[in-house]
Amino acid sequence: MEYKREKLLSSLKSRLTHEPNLVQVIMGPRQVGKTTAIQSFLKKWSDFPSLYESADQLTPPDVNWIHELWERARAIAQKEKGCFLVIDEIQKILRWSEAIKKFFDEDRRFKTNVRVVLLGSSALMVQRGLTESLAGRFELIRFSHWSYAECKQAFGWDLEKYIFFGGYPGGANLLDNNLANLDRWQQYIRESLIETVLNKDILLLTPVDKPALFRQAFQLACAHPAEIVAYAKMVGQLHDAGNTTTIASYLHLLAAAQLVVPLPKYSGEKIRQRASSPKLLVLNNALINAAMLRDFSHTREDQKLWGRLVENCVGAHLFNQSLGTGAELFYWREGDLEVDYVLKKGSDLVAFEVKANGDKDQRGLDHFLKRYPQARPLRVGGKGADMDLETFLSWKNLP
Repeated sequence: MEYKREKLLSSLKSRLTHEPNLVQVIMGPRQVGKTTAIQSFLKKWSDFPSLYESADQLTPPDVNWIHELWERARAIAQKEKGCFLVIDEIQKILRWSEAIKKFFDEDRRFKTNVRVVLLGSSALMVQRGLTESLAGRFELIRFSHWSYAECKQAFGWDLEKYIFFGGYPGGANLLDNNLANLDRWQQYIRESLIETVLNKDILLLTPVDKPALFRQAFQLACAHPAEIVAYAKMVGQLHDAGNTTTIASYLHLLAAAQLVVPLPKYSGEKIRQRASSPKLLVLNNALINAAMLRDFSHTREDQKLWGRLVENCVGAHLFNQSLGTGAELFYWREGDLEVDYVLKKGSDLVAFEVKANGDKDQRGLDHFLKRYPQARPLRVGGKGADMDLETFLSWKNLP
């Protein structure tokens, strides 16, 4: 079954057929269905002709390629009263945002009906281009990592399979019911996803002084998912680590690539210090178990490790669902008291406690609620929880 994530594009037709005419930007990590969804959309699009091209070529095109493509779209628009122009992997083109701004502003001035959609898998490069040149001219459509509900619908996965294998559809198609292709799946995730993102989306496009250290930072996050790790401890564990500023900058790059997020500590209305120890959140459990070459059966039997995967899965779900909503995700700790996740959206504050293996000490949650009485508690999974894990991971909206 090919699951096209078409619901994520539910607003696109309305945006393309009504004013104002803004550049639509579809952004998300690699291999989560952006291209498949837009191509399915194009097959059903009938308002006026469409033109689709990808910049993912052996030799990346330059701005002249964008110019030639845009002129083709303009010719179609003049003949057919409109043209829908889609450019995939836009971040591959040097100074792409300046070119898009120039041609888009010309069309506005001369009232040429070219409707533009850009797709990008390098969030860092796309965001940089949007803020530098296209301010006020675009709207974002965010594709996150696949949720449990999507994997269940598309592949019939149960909860344990999702917690271990994460949510990459290309990898899912490599697994049989007996999980006999684990080695093949791990190789696919490592080579087609992890190496592609690290090499093509980051190291080739962004100055990184110590590429080997950068890779170590990613491996460290996969070895400590959903764990609070002090920057000083990271420096001690990594070879040639330099200083904490370097490690923090590399974690920022991994976050921009939507692989790993260093969650900050919640401190109420106080100004948060960057140097506070982050909680390392891997945004797709597939990355963890492929990078660390873990076996499903042994991992499932290790309660501590499985509990860590469950906690990471809950955090990744919260983070992925919060994209574009204005919500912020934190952890909280004071001494030996801890709250797994704190979600803040406006004046709303929700404290999450993940109960992966039955009962869990909730002194941290109780203390947090005394400190922040406006917060709502939500205990997820396990005995005494407010919501079981499967129900929580099936949520499509934040609490």
